[in-house]
Amino acid sequence: DALRVRLFGKGGHGSRPETTIDPVVLAASTVMRLQTVVSREIAGGETAVVTVGSVRAGTKHNIIPDEAELQLNIRTYTPEVRTRVLAAVERIIRGEAATAGAEKEPEITEIDTFPVVINDADAVDRTMAAVSAVLGTERVVDPGQVTGSEDVGIFATAAPGQVPLCYWLFGGADADEVIAAQRAGTFERDIPSNHSPSFAPLVEPTLTTGVTALTTAALAWLDGGRPAR
Repeated sequence: DALRVRLFGKGGHGSRPETTIDPVVLAASTVMRLQTVVSREIAGGETAVVTVGSVRAGTKHNIIPDEAELQLNIRTYTPEVRTRVLAAVERIIRGEAATAGAEKEPEITEIDTFPVVINDADAVDRTMAAVSAVLGTERVVDPGQVTGSEDVGIFATAAPGQVPLCYWLFGGADADEVIAAQRAGTFERDIPSNHSPSFAPLVEPTLTTGVTALTTAALAWLDGGRPAR
């Protein structure tokens, strides 16, 4: 789930904050309080991620603006946890606004929402068997559950049993750098993730491997399940 939140204050001059309701301070306290949703409201065995990816407020250093905007990204695996997280997020946003003395209720709007991506077990076995046969079993790894999101899950959700989904992740980092970082225990620090400004897949063998995997998977289905030639 992605949300846009408008927090309304009362603008004024930076020299006279007592005449204002500062939405910058309100936004800051809201961001900090939202960090407690996962750590204090979700059971340890459950998974949830709450990220504030955008904070916008003001135009000049000596002017207190009249509103601030947050953009949130929320990731959950189950409907129950999703409901609880969304409710907690809304409660905190409205509660912080009330505490700040905001004269207008926050505005919370949905940017987009996707269902959980659930792979079809038989489709995964069929597809990955074909890919492994061509690329080698050592190059196909099950990463387990991941918190990345993808709207392709809508197909499987809309037609359960009719659209056997097999969604896989594809790596393009320098293999030597990855191995070195893993051995040094610095993988999270040294290997850029997607959306990082430092993310830059190697052209080769990334391009050739990706095309091979995709065509192999397609042929495994188009050719009646027989091994790709």
